[in-house]
Amino acid sequence: MSELNEYANWGWTDRYLEAATAFPELIPGRVILQHRSLYRVITGQGELTAQVSGKLRHLSAAPSDFPAVGDFVMVDKSDDRDGYGTIHQILPRKSAFIRKAAGKTEEAQIVAVNIDTVFICMALTRDFNLKRLERYLAISWDSGAVPVVILTKSDLHQDTGAQLTAAEHVAIGVDVVVSSGISGQGCEEILQWIGPGKTVAFIGSSGVGKSTLINRLLGQERLETLPVDKDGKGRHSTTRRELVMLPSGGALIDTPGMREIGVESADLSTTFADIEELALECRFNDCRHEEEPGCRVRRAISEGTLSEERLQNYKKLQQEAVYQGLNSRQIENEKISRMFAEFGGIKNARDFVKSKNRS
Repeated sequence: MSELNEYANWGWTDRYLEAATAFPELIPGRVILQHRSLYRVITGQGELTAQVSGKLRHLSAAPSDFPAVGDFVMVDKSDDRDGYGTIHQILPRKSAFIRKAAGKTEEAQIVAVNIDTVFICMALTRDFNLKRLERYLAISWDSGAVPVVILTKSDLHQDTGAQLTAAEHVAIGVDVVVSSGISGQGCEEILQWIGPGKTVAFIGSSGVGKSTLINRLLGQERLETLPVDKDGKGRHSTTRRELVMLPSGGALIDTPGMREIGVESADLSTTFADIEELALECRFNDCRHEEEPGCRVRRAISEGTLSEERLQNYKKLQQEAVYQGLNSRQIENEKISRMFAEFGGIKNARDFVKSKNRS
């Protein structure tokens, strides 16, 4: 019974325990830390360091197919005695926060999995950026978890009213909490999303105060923190993803700060519900919200109820989502198709040019 209680504390639910019964010869565990190709896994009996099996490695077509922090896995041993263990199976994920990896690679990078709530942390200092917030929200809604916006470092910003209002205007239907890991403001409110069996992830740019806030919630200096640079830019104090338990129950995942947040997959309909609802009232179903007559979105901009900046960010994310998963040639073809869409395709555009030249 105590073992079952231990599993429940670490987020195991009937869903995962039922999935685990398909592998009676193995032991259920949860990945709490990853270091390169090695994983720290906690089971009902203890912790162990493990590596993936040769079969699982062979079947993994992409980095996202490998275990990630938060994954429920099946291993061949329950503790560190007699060397490393082996992860043979990853149980089906209920949620996954995935971004496009930084740089030229098109690979997806898993940030956290099997989370109930995504805490999007944004400092009330130079980090405050509504466009970035919209990007985080689009990925969070697509992850399968519920986003909550945490405005951090309120102790360094006297008047938070304007920024709170701006964030609430962008984060439609999302709770926004003003907080400080130094003063403790907002911590009680944050704890309402963290409880036995629940898993949350703290996500945001470098230096926004995630680790300081988590230490406050834990009641101890568990995670390393660093001051920001003189120019206000954040510094990486968290260099790896780690799942830790709160004394009161519930698991939280701390993640390294992200300077770039590429869109691998996004839910724009929820993030930009205001624009999509307005678009339903446009005269044309394929309205691009530019110069078309009867465009309800453009009217909202002229009336001041919608900003041009929000519309342009919506279009940019929409474009990134269209290109996701395509190779360079496919992306180029897609761009050409979009470029000549108003002519009905590149062939019609060529015919139009020829007719103009003849005249």
